[in-house]
Amino acid sequence: MRVVRMRTRGVENDVKKKIRAIQYGVGPIGASIARLMREKQAIEIIGAIDTDPAKVGRDLGEVVGATDAPWGVSVSADAQEVLEQNADVVIHSTSSSLAKVMDQLLMCLKAESSVVSTCEELSYPFRTHPELAAKLDAAAKESGVALVGTGVNPGFVMDKLVVTLAAVSQRIEHAKALRVVDASKRRLPLQKKIGAGMTVEEFRAQVKAGVIKHVGLPESVAMVADGLNLPVEQITETIEPKVATERVQTEYLTVEAGQAAGVHQIGRGLSKDGKELVYLELQMYVGAKDPADTITLTGHPNIRLVIPGGSHGDIATASVVVNSIPVILDAPAGLRTARDLPIGFFSPNARP
Repeated sequence: MRVVRMRTRGVENDVKKKIRAIQYGVGPIGASIARLMREKQAIEIIGAIDTDPAKVGRDLGEVVGATDAPWGVSVSADAQEVLEQNADVVIHSTSSSLAKVMDQLLMCLKAESSVVSTCEELSYPFRTHPELAAKLDAAAKESGVALVGTGVNPGFVMDKLVVTLAAVSQRIEHAKALRVVDASKRRLPLQKKIGAGMTVEEFRAQVKAGVIKHVGLPESVAMVADGLNLPVEQITETIEPKVATERVQTEYLTVEAGQAAGVHQIGRGLSKDGKELVYLELQMYVGAKDPADTITLTGHPNIRLVIPGGSHGDIATASVVVNSIPVILDAPAGLRTARDLPIGFFSPNARP
């Protein structure tokens, strides 16, 4: 069993050191995470991994556009070499597909580093990828570390927050979450990912090809169902275009009336006899009116929570990931989920 940090609560002469972190993946989300980690006095970024030739060999601070660059940490394409630095935690943000990142995650675990990943399919893979989940759980336990897939959605708004709200209820019969996101101010890759500016025919073709899709909705349905002990036997998912009713201009592209402005995605959890128990709806499109996160629990009593404006995707994702670092280091070895972890706020001036 590897001791990551020597710490005994309540003892003044503790042996303390900074949390040694590696950033694996320096795309837009990874860059946002790295900048936030830099603000934490308790964290020392010791390495960065990315295969983009335009980033390899450059200073991480410069790559992520930090005002205090350079940081003295070079981006490397050699993951094995970077991981040999014996980090306490690896922040992993490379792909939404669990199958695609399995080798990366297993390499991190073999290096005996805990992992916080933005891979959406890792958020709650027990129903959707049971074999991969079991393999990761075994590898983590063998190395004496923990890993978790998290973010704002999945990881918080449509699952963790839903389950948390149920703490003030005595009985839950139906859980519903509606997330309306205005993608107009978001980055270009996200606007393209949701099909903004495509014809309806192009949109449907890209959905069929698996290109357009918000990943993680079935995982969120499963987490809510298991967290609230709702007898969900079947999970369904539909993806339709949100068609623009008027011309919308963003910083990056133009969407004409009649074109796809984004995605309208619904995940449902159904009982054995077809009764709907969980309903999760995502509307993410440019020009969205009245964006908000709304959670409704039907039971005793009925509960409704509205976050006007909603949680900002990129900011919230980086926040949830970095705030999870102390928690994953204290978690029991194995594959964990946002449902398991008592996530809180990681103050910038927190002591190591």
